[in-house]
Amino acid sequence: MTLPVVNTHVHVPPNFSAYATPSEVISEAVTQGVAALGISNFYDQQVYERFDAEARAAGIVPLFGLEFITLDPELEASGVRVNDPANPGRLYFCGKGINPFKTKPDAAAATASAIREGNDARATAMVDQLTAHFDAQGVSADLDADAIAAAVAQRGDVPVEWVSLQERHIARAYQEVIAGLPEGEQADALAGVYGAPAQADPADAVATQGEIRSKLIKAGTPGFVPEVPLDFADAYAYVLAMDGIPTFPILADGAAELSPFEWPPATLAAHLLERKVYAAELIPIRNKAELVSEYVEALTAAGIIVMAGTEHNTLDRIPLDPACVDGPLPEAARAAFYEATCIVAAHQHRIAQGEPGYVNAAGDRVGDRAELAALGAQLIGENA
Repeated sequence: MTLPVVNTHVHVPPNFSAYATPSEVISEAVTQGVAALGISNFYDQQVYERFDAEARAAGIVPLFGLEFITLDPELEASGVRVNDPANPGRLYFCGKGINPFKTKPDAAAATASAIREGNDARATAMVDQLTAHFDAQGVSADLDADAIAAAVAQRGDVPVEWVSLQERHIARAYQEVIAGLPEGEQADALAGVYGAPAQADPADAVATQGEIRSKLIKAGTPGFVPEVPLDFADAYAYVLAMDGIPTFPILADGAAELSPFEWPPATLAAHLLERKVYAAELIPIRNKAELVSEYVEALTAAGIIVMAGTEHNTLDRIPLDPACVDGPLPEAARAAFYEATCIVAAHQHRIAQGEPGYVNAAGDRVGDRAELAALGAQLIGENA
């Protein structure tokens, strides 16, 4: 049996995305035969209503997720690296199957405002520092955060009020400053702002954007401003307040060295169960198939559902059907990812009906896994 194509993690404009507009995401999903597609944006959910309407109109089941940058003070104090290899105690964390259209409880509304305000203040400071640095090196940038946000909104066909700038937006803006110089001046301009010759070809926009992030935005560089991570406990509470499923995104061998928090997979399972996290997600294109299989086997054996996405948070247009870095998904992994996606779809559906989903408001597992998977398969199959 050939399973429908499903994907639980894609960034949609105004988040930095491989796609120009929300409509383009849906159009490409239709072209590639995607049956269920999960938006998983940072900072804001104002685009979710549009995503929902366009996905449903196209016959695609929309799945609603969130992504956070969080901090666990205990892990930080112990020097433990989790799924952010550069920062001890820092965790990327997701919510799946949320209800983005509900009125936020007061605590959740305060958390959402704090996330947005903290990120916007950081972005403004980064842009101010980078523009001053470019000017000091004789490269006129003439950029501020408002100008970059306006460009993101115009390019993404969204209101500027929806835009909360990310590092990738900022790196793209300064890469475009370099690209606007005469071709013979671009390498020298990059060498000036870097303080060393560029390794990326200035004509390669994606590589140059990555190099700008590395050399001008990360810690110890002229544009660096510390992130304002959310406390892990607050992120977890926010996901539950939005009726979602707390979900751990696994880095695995997407980093040069496997994290002791994540490896071996049975250790990760124990950590997640201790934190009442009963769902995990892989971005397989970062990982080898053999390792994907190890994680899926260990986590599902521990009662943790595992889903998969592609992120699409660079300009690279990889397929929406998840695949491993070294080839197609193993069949057992594809089946597990489909089951988990069905459970997320069923959770959303049941919560919208006022019925129990996969987890309850306290984060406890309450739904029957097989029953939810069958309901989700029906919901997705009706649209496939």
